[in-house]
Amino acid sequence: MKIGVDIRCLSEGRRTGVEEYSINFLDKIFKGDTTNNYILFLNSWKKSKIDLSWIKKYKNVTVKRFYFPNKILNLFLWYFNWPKIDKLLGGVNLFFMPNLNFIALSNEAKLILTIHDLSFEYFPESFSSKRRLWHVFINPKKLIAQASKILAVSRSTKEDLLSFYKIDPNKIEVIYNGISDELGRIDRNNPRLLEVKEKYKLPFKFILFLGTFEPRKNIIGIVKAYEILREEKNNELDRYKLIIAGSEGWKSKEIKENIMNSRYSDDILWIKFIENEDKVYVYNLSSIFVYPSFFEGFGIPPLEAMKCGIPVIASNNSSLVEIIGEGGIIIDATRPDELALALRESLLDKDFSESFSIGRIKQVQKFSWTKSANKFLEIISNMK
Repeated sequence: MKIGVDIRCLSEGRRTGVEEYSINFLDKIFKGDTTNNYILFLNSWKKSKIDLSWIKKYKNVTVKRFYFPNKILNLFLWYFNWPKIDKLLGGVNLFFMPNLNFIALSNEAKLILTIHDLSFEYFPESFSSKRRLWHVFINPKKLIAQASKILAVSRSTKEDLLSFYKIDPNKIEVIYNGISDELGRIDRNNPRLLEVKEKYKLPFKFILFLGTFEPRKNIIGIVKAYEILREEKNNELDRYKLIIAGSEGWKSKEIKENIMNSRYSDDILWIKFIENEDKVYVYNLSSIFVYPSFFEGFGIPPLEAMKCGIPVIASNNSSLVEIIGEGGIIIDATRPDELALALRESLLDKDFSESFSIGRIKQVQKFSWTKSANKFLEIISNMK
């Protein structure tokens, strides 16, 4: 069977959520399947920064590059429903899209589509006008109706799909995201820890957030909670700095202003980019990880922190309760004082913090990219 895969989301060479998902998921799919042939669709008018060296080891995987101007291609796909992407690839039986995008397919190709979340339905005001317009043209409802199979990254996302689009529940398969095999606890004597600490100018004790700078991530709430914590004037708590790491997203201006105007701005460090290979060390160097997002289809960073043995505080909404389980502290995202209290108890009472360690270990064992890939392969084998 010939399977097309849309990898346009990788063309910019970034490693945000969708890119992490696509690379890790596809890598395990290719590793577990030597029978089917995979043809990857990549388009970029400019010279692409994408690193596809990890694909070269798979003999049944090929990449077909096209150099259409993206805006022109998207216009034709949207308005004319042409060119048919499966035909550009030489004809495929299935076409897998790991994220929403403009697409046109012939009747011969069945579409499999991953939906990460419906934040654009729940919180349209948190997106830029450009991004909202993009969703209008993409028309997720129509794309979802067109798909033969929908992959939801959590039960929460599946429930959202059923609620908003009233589709057949048998059309939706829940396939959880996995966790990188490279993540885990690191020996405190590992010299690389000190190298990474110096590379990013990290303090000895710090509270960590890792995620895109956008309103949905509730970074302003984190800053407010940190201010409440520091207002206690506790010598032990005053030793902890706040590290906010992540790339700049839409509507980030207010977030940056909030950080700069904080009375504790000198103790708040924004790291715009962390190299993928350094991430495990940054997690291990942190004292606690916070993720009070207003909405998540899955939420990979808190799970990554848990795998590194780091205490986690996350929101009690959307998929986060499902993903964190009994491995972390759950708080109300709208209550910075609640986040501050959870931070206080965790940082001052090590026994309380460690009481979640067994839950962390059990929870992270539920998620692996290999398990996810195996379920995908099982699904496509039934679609022949």
